[in-house]
Amino acid sequence: MIIGRPGSGKSTFSVMLQKSLNIPLFHLDKYFFIADWVPREYENFLSLQKELVAKPCWIIDGNSSKSFEIRYRESDMCLYFNLPKWLCYWRVFKRLFYKASEIDDRAAGCNETVRWSLLSYMWNYEQRINPLLNALKNQYPKVKFIELRSPYDVAHLMRVLTHKEEYSIVTGF
Repeated sequence: MIIGRPGSGKSTFSVMLQKSLNIPLFHLDKYFFIADWVPREYENFLSLQKELVAKPCWIIDGNSSKSFEIRYRESDMCLYFNLPKWLCYWRVFKRLFYKASEIDDRAAGCNETVRWSLLSYMWNYEQRINPLLNALKNQYPKVKFIELRSPYDVAHLMRVLTHKEEYSIVTGF
């Protein structure tokens, strides 16, 4: 399970991890939106998520905090991309002009845009998410929770997960 503010690098990391480990990858935005940023009927979206987490192995990239628990309780690991706001805002604006072609994380017809609702969502992300994550960590202690706070943390974790670097006691992963 990979979560974090838009622009934090979730999808890029997920694609790289999927290619390295050959684990099925599911981007939640492809299931949440139908087209043109129109949300799918919510009960249908929840049903689709339950089907995804029932699979034996998966990487699910995306937020949808109302349904965190569906994914969290079935996860071995939760990666929380909590990178600096300024960096995430920069990346969101940058991807208006460039997005790697191998990152196919959008539903058909959902072109890259920057809307006021997205900027507001990004600004208030921690206030909404952190209390929920704390509750889930307490409720499901078997799930390994890793918070990534910098691009260095992200790169280091990728090397660890793909067995290119040893686990570090200093960083905790």
